[in-house]
Amino acid sequence: MIEITKLNGKKFHLNALYIEKVEAFPDTTITLTNNQKYIVVESEDQVKEKIIDFYQSIHLMGQPGWKDEKNE
Repeated sequence: MIEITKLNGKKFHLNALYIEKVEAFPDTTITLTNNQKYIVVESEDQVKEKIIDFYQSIHLMGQPGWKDEKNE
């Protein structure tokens, strides 16, 4: 789960596995696989970082530098 902030300042947790796309219109809009949309305070890049961190925490994505360390 990632923590996101709605425009009214209320924080909530969102399961990043259900995120289909993240766009800026200029407000950042997150669209889920069920077509539910959330407009959030965080920038597109901040949301992307949160998603990557989440994926790495559940070992769905390799850790940065992991391949380099293994080859040494």
